[in-house]
Amino acid sequence: MYPVSEAFLSAVQENTRRYYWTGKITTKSGVVHEFSEKDIVKGSGYISSQCCGGTEMELGTVYAAEMGITLFSEIDRYTLEDALVELFYHLLVGEAYETVPMGVYEISEANRTIRCLEIKAYDYMLRFEKDFNITETIGNAYEIIMLCCKACSVEFAHTQAEIEAMPNGSEVLSIYSENDIETYRD
Repeated sequence: MYPVSEAFLSAVQENTRRYYWTGKITTKSGVVHEFSEKDIVKGSGYISSQCCGGTEMELGTVYAAEMGITLFSEIDRYTLEDALVELFYHLLVGEAYETVPMGVYEISEANRTIRCLEIKAYDYMLRFEKDFNITETIGNAYEIIMLCCKACSVEFAHTQAEIEAMPNGSEVLSIYSENDIETYRD
């Protein structure tokens, strides 16, 4: 959750609102391409989060977000391998716009048409789709989460104190050698 003002919460509930989107693409070499609402093909942008695969509810699953956008842009699509996209939502609140970051996504596809660049990207949850090769370990929830985050190069947003304050946060957990864990996401 991102903290917003009370005025933002009120404005976002209105029947009509004034808003716009911006973003930036950062390539692996560090080149930054900023874009505004004028660069976005109308109706092309989306962010979807999904927790279930297939048609059944799966216990213990996590949300993974997909983002797609088409830009009027001359960026060479081949420079976007392993690039990051950051999106920002700007809502008019009173006399000024309040900005909310909408996430960081890793580009998985970049396709070019004559004048447009179509991008599909995913959040860092896909980094956890990596083979889990640890046979046994023991620790509390925070320690096991940090083990997974470090192995998958994902920054964890919570502190150790926040996790330990949860009902089972200080319980000692263990992963046995005979388990059915296939990926860090499991």
